[in-house]
Amino acid sequence: MTTDASARAIKPELLRTYTEDFNKDRANLIAADAAVSAGVLKAATDYRGVRALPRDFSIELKQGSITNQERSGRCWMFASLNTLRYELMHRWNLEDFEFSETYLFFWDAMEKSNTYLENVLRTLDEPTDSRLFEAINWGPSDDGGWWQMFAALVNKYGLVPKSAYPESENSRNSDDFKQYLNSKLREFAAELRRRSAAGAGEDELRALKDEYMGTVYRICAVSLGEPPEKFDFFARTKDDAEDDKKCDGKACKCEDKSDAKACKCDKNKDKTGKDERPQIREIGITPLEFYKKYVPVDVNDFATLANAPLKNRPFNRRYRIRFSANVAEAGDMEFVNVPLDVFKKAALDQLTAGHPIWFACDCTQFALRKDGFFDQSVVRVDQLFGTEFTGDKAHGLEYGDSPSNHAMTFTGVNLGEDGKPNRWKVENSWGKDAGKDGYYVMSDAWFDRYVTELIIRKEYLDDATRALLTAEPVELDPWQPLTRRCR
Repeated sequence: MTTDASARAIKPELLRTYTEDFNKDRANLIAADAAVSAGVLKAATDYRGVRALPRDFSIELKQGSITNQERSGRCWMFASLNTLRYELMHRWNLEDFEFSETYLFFWDAMEKSNTYLENVLRTLDEPTDSRLFEAINWGPSDDGGWWQMFAALVNKYGLVPKSAYPESENSRNSDDFKQYLNSKLREFAAELRRRSAAGAGEDELRALKDEYMGTVYRICAVSLGEPPEKFDFFARTKDDAEDDKKCDGKACKCEDKSDAKACKCDKNKDKTGKDERPQIREIGITPLEFYKKYVPVDVNDFATLANAPLKNRPFNRRYRIRFSANVAEAGDMEFVNVPLDVFKKAALDQLTAGHPIWFACDCTQFALRKDGFFDQSVVRVDQLFGTEFTGDKAHGLEYGDSPSNHAMTFTGVNLGEDGKPNRWKVENSWGKDAGKDGYYVMSDAWFDRYVTELIIRKEYLDDATRALLTAEPVELDPWQPLTRRCR
């Protein structure tokens, strides 16, 4: 390429051409008026696209109240817990339930800090400006994560209801907490490297790391409060309208009796206002005991499927991302890359069977956050700007234009007359004021283009995909596509 400065500059005569072309097209002037006044997304919203995505679904799961991660990067944790609370609620007949996200947030901060310092010890010979060390050092204990990070935390620390460890200011708005935790961790890293250069051995360095972790615990406990070792749990099962018509579990025979008082049915007992619903009560239960007793699924019975049509990521292979663990002893993140038809069939099979799905996508592309739409036919920025956006899924991943950056939950899908999906129901974790009461509708075309990861119960994988879970993994570096954590 030429090094002539004038050849690289924007030429004045071209600028004159650009403005002349812009102003002689009436569509440009109308588009500018709308975008400047209302913003790009509102100006680009196509009412016909909105009408083409109604919010009814042929397959729909009944979920609890919408959750809210607020100003934190815990989407992956919220989406994971939303999949589990659905199973718990329906197993124990609860009207609503929410796990404590803050409980896992505390332990995630501790585990990521420990793993960061362990990674520093693994890379003492790396220069600080190497690509590997920069990747490790980028966010020592940042908020983001994946399902497998969630599973590692649950396996080690269990789960608690929200009442046992509620939200705090620093879980709702985590930036300040994490800023100073990360600053301290980088100071610790520098000292470990300095001690190593001065001749300190592994035992001395690891003892120093253990001392540092005491400071990490103090920062986490001051910011979030200490997590419970044991807690009490109380819940009432929901009313079942059908039960009001039964006597001892059988159809009521009192309906035709002239003297209802002669009937011994519970439905004819005097009403006192007392809540007679059955109770669930636990005193002094541990988080691991609670998880094993009340959650009817095992977090280890799920697999991560990706759909990444990249030439250097062949389908039907297992991949492992180096330096990606949060719990050091749990191992790095893994996924199986599969073609779109396999990817989508697994999602349909799981939803049809009545189970929600954790998924990851780029939530910023052709999306209306407030109104709750994911669809390129709704957000017509192509019409607004007078240019087509032609990048495909491979382009978006390879060039970093549409990496996975947010995790949510599929809780429904609509099947057309041909039996194929045409839209998906999405449970988000941005509160009930985002979308329609917290829910979004996604077109099937948007699914194909921007959904990159699914967490699928192994029972809904085909035999060929299930066999890949034990294949020898291909190692990926932590800066390559599909390695970004969801927030």
